[in-house]
Amino acid sequence: MSVRIILAEDHRITREGLVNLLKERPDMEVVGEAENGREAVKLASELSPDLVIMDVTMPDLNGIDATRIITSGSNNTKVIALSMYSDKQFVQGMIQAGASGYLLKDCAFEELVSAIQAVIQGDTYLSPGIAGIVVQDYLNKLTTDRSSADTVLTNREREVLQLIAEGKSTKEIAARLSVSVKTVETHRRQIMEKLGIFSIAELTKYAIREGLTSLHI
Repeated sequence: MSVRIILAEDHRITREGLVNLLKERPDMEVVGEAENGREAVKLASELSPDLVIMDVTMPDLNGIDATRIITSGSNNTKVIALSMYSDKQFVQGMIQAGASGYLLKDCAFEELVSAIQAVIQGDTYLSPGIAGIVVQDYLNKLTTDRSSADTVLTNREREVLQLIAEGKSTKEIAARLSVSVKTVETHRRQIMEKLGIFSIAELTKYAIREGLTSLHI
């Protein structure tokens, strides 16, 4: 039986290239494609794939929060992060969100295949350069006391913060999340109060630093 895969990647040329490579594998099947985290969550809920290959930095809903939603669901869908970033906040965020693997986009396709096979068998797969970051993070864990968006903000507040950082207006955020404008304004006020940040520019910097979004979007 082939591994059913959803590919979440906002760069079309990269996504199409991976789809074509995966199609050549008789033991793997791409059942869905998403260009942002929110689409990935929707497709994962509808299709219940075995695996989601997830870009970390995507518009609308980033890969970290999309992974958290998918892995906290009732199905057994696994997630592998495929990113151009090896920064600690991205690696740490994806692992804590429930990803079973993390690879860099400059890896060979054969390594991605190996990672898929390992994760489907219940193992964890990390690129060599990533493994050191994860180990160091655990060594430093007891001495780390900096509050982060992951511990301070709720999941919905993280979503709102990402959309604010991406330049969406209050009305656009409300429409995207299917809530009222007043609710978005309440979330924004609570975010600012919790973080002690009271300007959009500083909120944007914070969101980038925490891995909720990135400069390339």
